[in-house]
Amino acid sequence: MTRDDAGPVAPIDALGGLGPLARRLNQLHTRLWYERVHQDLTGPQFTVLSLLDAHGSLDQGTLGTLAHLDKSTAAPLLERLRGRGLVEITRDEGDRRRKLVRLTREGRDLAARLAPAVVAVNDRMLEPFSPEEREQLLGLLRRVVDGTPDR
Repeated sequence: MTRDDAGPVAPIDALGGLGPLARRLNQLHTRLWYERVHQDLTGPQFTVLSLLDAHGSLDQGTLGTLAHLDKSTAAPLLERLRGRGLVEITRDEGDRRRKLVRLTREGRDLAARLAPAVVAVNDRMLEPFSPEEREQLLGLLRRVVDGTPDR
């Protein structure tokens, strides 16, 4: 939906835009996640576990940046994971202001067990597209969320 003319805009004109589609896309993803992945682990929590599995221990700030979490979201999310025994949080001995986050064996096992289901949700959502279209769609969405200008 693009506006090439400067004519009046009615409220109904906004319904074909990105916002309503993003909401519906999120609803579909949430439903599939709940049905196929895990009812007690959110997508952002899985992201954190997966990043720790891939990178090893990380300081809380770096982990939040990699997971695209703001500070107000990251701290309570990490506390919930710590409370479930999925991560350990300690102070950095070299800089007591920094908190280090480490994946526990339980967290690693859960991430490994859920990874195939997460991939299956992605595959289900992208099912209508060819492999080339999937890559194109994901690339375009990354440009939207990253704010990368058109090349």
